[in-house]
Amino acid sequence: MKKITLFLAMIALLASCKQENKSQMEKQIISYQKEASKLNAKISALQQQIDEQEKAKDQLSGLKVRIKAETIEPGLFKHYFEASGSVESVNEAFISPEVSGQVEEVTVHEGDKVIKGQLLARLSTDIIENNIKEVKASLALAEFTYKKQKSLWEKNIGSELDYVRAKSNMESLSSKLKTLETQYDKSFIRSPVSGYVDAIDIKVGELASPGMRLFHVVNIEDLYVNAQISENYLPVVHKGDPVTLTFPTYPDITMKEKVYRTGEVIQAQNRTFKLQLKIKNRNNLFKPNMLALININDYTNNKAMVVPSFTIRKDIKGDYLFTVKKDSKGANIAHKQYVTTGLSSGRFTEVVKGIEPGEMVITDGFNNVTEGTIVIF
Repeated sequence: MKKITLFLAMIALLASCKQENKSQMEKQIISYQKEASKLNAKISALQQQIDEQEKAKDQLSGLKVRIKAETIEPGLFKHYFEASGSVESVNEAFISPEVSGQVEEVTVHEGDKVIKGQLLARLSTDIIENNIKEVKASLALAEFTYKKQKSLWEKNIGSELDYVRAKSNMESLSSKLKTLETQYDKSFIRSPVSGYVDAIDIKVGELASPGMRLFHVVNIEDLYVNAQISENYLPVVHKGDPVTLTFPTYPDITMKEKVYRTGEVIQAQNRTFKLQLKIKNRNNLFKPNMLALININDYTNNKAMVVPSFTIRKDIKGDYLFTVKKDSKGANIAHKQYVTTGLSSGRFTEVVKGIEPGEMVITDGFNNVTEGTIVIF
């Protein structure tokens, strides 16, 4: 009983220690937060003193800094994102035989241009030809027998069974002949599309069988460009939207195209959907599996306040730029204006808060001014 009481006392002591440690850490966090707040206040005060000293210095010395400025008015702003894509042929075929047989002849070479229906290879047809001859001979006899039985039956001579048996035999042999003729035709392997023979995977004398790839024929006149797009862009990407298409292999080529289609399924593995373009191949420059880059507009604002991106600076308080204001004496002075930025297109950035239409933003010489510096144009 004493051992149990001692064990429970130890558990209570440990719980009390943990509670005291947690309380102590929370107090420490509050203390650090207060210290951080004081430090931020001191930093802001020092920054203000520096700005005032620089302003007083400039005013005493009469320093005037030459700058260039741009009046900012609402205008059109578009943001684009880039997606990587891959080129795919619209019409290509990996050709396999539909019947088994030994390859007797290959009529094309890799790189040859072929048209739809052109013969590519021929399989051995000796056995099929012999079977066709036998069936034709049997069919001729069956047709003769059927005609005789039919004539007798129409004259009410002979039995119905003989007539039906002769008719069935003739139809069975006719059907067998059609099957053999179809097999014979399929022994001649033809191209299902017009294009170029990109690969030949069979040689004369080898045995071909259904499902075995013999030829790869590709037509590169019409191409798809496929890309996988994050599902976040689903609300802003639609069929028919204009896009800009470029190719790293040919950096001087830029194409304006439209979205041919978008996928109907989000891929569970990477949360993307398919975007597809359909293009004409310029002088056969583009090849299947070539890398392509698609620039897609995802944001447009017709009344955006836009400034050159390089004019925006950053300090502990946030983003800022320099504008031109008038002081009490009517002189032009630099004013440090904190702003809230939106999207950036690279060269230009949208400002969503901090400047008003008609304000002048310093675009050249802003590195040489501080708050209150007298500026001239």
